[in-house]
Amino acid sequence: MTVHDMERILIIGGGFAGLNLAKKLDKNKFKVMVLDRHNFHCFPPLFYQVASSGLDASNISFPFRREFKKLRNVSYHMGHVKNIDVAGKTVETSYETIAYDRLVIAAGTTNNFFGMPDMEKKVFCMKTVAEASHTRDEILDRLERAALCKDPERRRELLSFLVVGGGPSGVEIAGAIGEMKKDILPREYPELDQSEMKITLVEGAPRVLGSMSEKCSEKARKYLESLMVEVRVNTMLKSYEDKYVTFADGTREYWETVIWNAGVQGEDMPGLPEECIARGKRIKVDRYSRVIGHEDSVMALGDIAMMVTDKYPKGHPQVAQPAIQQARLLARNLNAGSWDKEFEYNDKGSMATVGKNRAVVDLGHAFFDGWFAWAIWMLIHLISILGMRNRINVLLNWVWNYLTYSTSLRLLLRPARFPERRHWGD
Repeated sequence: MTVHDMERILIIGGGFAGLNLAKKLDKNKFKVMVLDRHNFHCFPPLFYQVASSGLDASNISFPFRREFKKLRNVSYHMGHVKNIDVAGKTVETSYETIAYDRLVIAAGTTNNFFGMPDMEKKVFCMKTVAEASHTRDEILDRLERAALCKDPERRRELLSFLVVGGGPSGVEIAGAIGEMKKDILPREYPELDQSEMKITLVEGAPRVLGSMSEKCSEKARKYLESLMVEVRVNTMLKSYEDKYVTFADGTREYWETVIWNAGVQGEDMPGLPEECIARGKRIKVDRYSRVIGHEDSVMALGDIAMMVTDKYPKGHPQVAQPAIQQARLLARNLNAGSWDKEFEYNDKGSMATVGKNRAVVDLGHAFFDGWFAWAIWMLIHLISILGMRNRINVLLNWVWNYLTYSTSLRLLLRPARFPERRHWGD
């Protein structure tokens, strides 16, 4: 079969789902095109370490073209989606129009501001490498400005950090900033006093890490408090204006830096019929990952897919494992040319780290915490990163930071031009 005779599969998004699908599809049957606005795959579980100066962005990023160079049937296309023509089977991007036989949407999610769109311009996020790097710069900026500030009240304002959202990402970045307060300030910022730095994590639900066991939630809260992080549950943010946060109960407080981890929603897919879209801008799919109403030609995978089952009536967790497993099953069914196997999620457990030697792990009915859980967390994340060079760099950074509490990555880099395009539809 020549390249011209192969079925054309266009994959929107090169995250966990899109990359795994592209690599598993039969190279003799399919011509695969991967469309992504960035020219690299990245590892979102470690974005918080970029934001807290623990890792460099290049350590968790991997160029698509290097990954695809051995796959003769796969090509990379840079761009973001301008319009999807389901009837004509084309996708218009910022640079070209791509024709396909089958479309797979694996674009992932973006930040959800819950009806407060202006919040995007006022808070700092960690949904992309660029956002995590920008958040890092702002944290370092506040520390450096506070070190020069002679006014005690203004210094305390500069050192106020509010983390919104008590899921794994929120807990991890709050813990990382807590470690900076506990270990870095005394060593590298002698002008500052620990008591002047205030870190608070707020969560709208009754507990942090709500998707994990109560044991994990309770232990994570204790770990955060040991790092001098205040935890407030049943607390929702209503607005943020002129550095003042108004909470749902009417309380108004000054917070210099607000880091948003409160929720996600699917990336916009212009042109996709509205009847395909579910709550949270997720795309309705059946048990084979086929978009309902367009089963012959359109599929969706990962965080953006809403697959309803008896066990997961609100869709599967928006984490890496469901995305990877869905991609592998879809590749199997497409390679076989039949839809004979439905998706069944194999939950391998959940984990979160709250600083050095502090982590919580749920593995089925087993619960681990402390140093052993932290070691499990490190091992699983290390082997999940693409590329041996990246793994070695990450390991060396972790070992060095563990032994010395020091890193050469606390560099304040502030690009003045070319702000990131955040949405597929820009």
